[in-house]
Amino acid sequence: MGILSRASYVIRSKFNAILNRAEDPSESLDYSYEQMRDQLQDVKQGIADLTTQKKRLEIQKRRLEENVEKHNEQAREAVQQDRDDLARKALEKKKSKMNQIEDLETQIAELQNTQDQLVDKKDELQSRIEGFRTKKETMKARYEAAEASTRVSEAMSGVGDEMGDVARSIERAEERTEEMEARSQAMDELQDTGAFDDALSDEDEIDRELSSGRTDREVDAELETLRAELGKDSADDGGDGDAADAATESDDLVDEEVEAELEELQQEEDADASK
Repeated sequence: MGILSRASYVIRSKFNAILNRAEDPSESLDYSYEQMRDQLQDVKQGIADLTTQKKRLEIQKRRLEENVEKHNEQAREAVQQDRDDLARKALEKKKSKMNQIEDLETQIAELQNTQDQLVDKKDELQSRIEGFRTKKETMKARYEAAEASTRVSEAMSGVGDEMGDVARSIERAEERTEEMEARSQAMDELQDTGAFDDALSDEDEIDRELSSGRTDREVDAELETLRAELGKDSADDGGDGDAADAATESDDLVDEEVEAELEELQQEEDADASK
């Protein structure tokens, strides 16, 4: 088998497979039923045309029979008038009409025979169509029941085309969700360990350490201030001189801050008064 022949064979095979999958038995049965009905209609039309032709021949035969009777009368009258020549002519015409009648009778008989055959075939075809219609409806009901059962079975087992798509969608969603969860956990871990810096900040690890130290000192200073305001002496912790110095420095800082705040308020009032 040559390459072109093999290719043609493969194409026809695939095309037939596609047609088989796309073919709906219900539609095929309905189409076949309509074709048989069309054939029956053609047979009926043929019988009607044949009957029409037969009727025309029968009418023509009756007219010839009337002419035969007329020629008989003409021959009798001619004999009565001693006109044998006219009687002979009338009888010759009668003979001609009789021959035509015989031909017509033969044709009519043949048409009648053909008509009878067509009527028998029409009755047989009509009977077959009725039987096919019953079988068609039965086959359609069986096919629809089998199709419904197959869809239910495929849905239950998950092997159908649509259910397969759903299963694949769920599988892809689960894989994507697991991937995002792992990525989120990795980002949290890297953030906790400080493995990478904030993309919106220029600080590195050293800057963050220094900033943390400044924050600790400021908190310590504010704590000492609160302790001084509440009359708590740092001597409770066991250091008299250092605590006193720290308290003095803290008081100086507080005084300076208060003075600065008062001066700022005074400037604001002077500015409002000058407006």
